[in-house]
Amino acid sequence: MMMDYGTLRGLIALLILALFIVIVVWAYSKKRKSAFDEAANSIFEEPKDINRDNKNNKQETNNNV
Repeated sequence: MMMDYGTLRGLIALLILALFIVIVVWAYSKKRKSAFDEAANSIFEEPKDINRDNKNNKQETNNNV
């Protein structure tokens, strides 16, 4: 039994729709909320490896000029 092109396109569309629904459910699940909140707020956190006495905090210069 051969599958015509229209049926194949319909099955691929259903597969993509199902994949989209799975991704949306995963993204909005309560288990992932804490991980997403942590990632969203990570930009506001201070890195732990910064030297507080500014010894290594010199501005780079371009010596090729």
